Amino acid sequence: MIDEAVALLACPHCGAGLDADPPTLLCESGHTFDVARGGHVSLLSGGGGKFTGDSTDMVAARDRFLGSGRYDSIMDAVADVADGHRILDVGVGTGHYLARVLDAVGESAVGVGVDVSKAAARRAARAHPRAASVVADVWTALPVRTGVIDTALSIFSPRNVPELARVLAPGGRLVVVTPTERHLGELVTALDLIRVDENKTRRLGDSLAGTFDRIDRRAVGYTMSLTPEDVGAVVGMGPSARHVTPAELAARVTALPTPIEVTVAVTVSVYRPAAE
Repeated sequence: MIDEAVALLACPHCGAGLDADPPTLLCESGHTFDVARGGHVSLLSGGGGKFTGDSTDMVAARDRFLGSGRYDSIMDAVADVADGHRILDVGVGTGHYLARVLDAVGESAVGVGVDVSKAAARRAARAHPRAASVVADVWTALPVRTGVIDTALSIFSPRNVPELARVLAPGGRLVVVTPTERHLGELVTALDLIRVDENKTRRLGDSLAGTFDRIDRRAVGYTMSLTPEDVGAVVGMGPSARHVTPAELAARVTALPTPIEVTVAVTVSVYRPAAE
């Protein structure tokens, strides 16, 4: 982990800043954290998180699908609205979005990717040389110093609103990507997948009201042509993967036309702290 990324981190036990002393990170109070051989570090505040996050299979499916370029337009839209050189991705997954943003905002940019999934953290540690990969529970205090982040990303991820507000620097921004009810609609119908709540946009606004003000909103929509392997990957990387067995999914996919045209429909929203 490069020192500039470590400088953004905080001890999950006492909140003090962390310093690198390879192969560990340590704080002034003496708490130490081993950096895994894969390059990630666990900064869970207790023995383990409440949630386990994405499985190894889900992370592998996400890596295959995002690596295919099918969501590049979403990544470009996120990179276009990011600002500053200190980037935090909460729910970083494979690190594809964080890497795209770091490349877009400049060579001085550094990033931190946080995910409760150890499998995701292992993959995110390889996503970009200027990013630190951290295992942490996003529903507790983020292991990030107060007021040090220029852009925080929440890409199809849960949002701990008070913590996101705390870590943002003055003038910082929060970038949120959410699916609309049309997103992957053809697969949702044909494969009986989990549907996007039609009130998701309203609920997002309600959850941020009083803490953040929206300053930009962009729709990203297009159609992609998917093979059965692509369908397996995009379903396998999402929440529906937890509710259907691989055998059931394979049987349903076999019945689909090949290739199948599938709709991408998401919203990229940009917020700033309401006090500004």
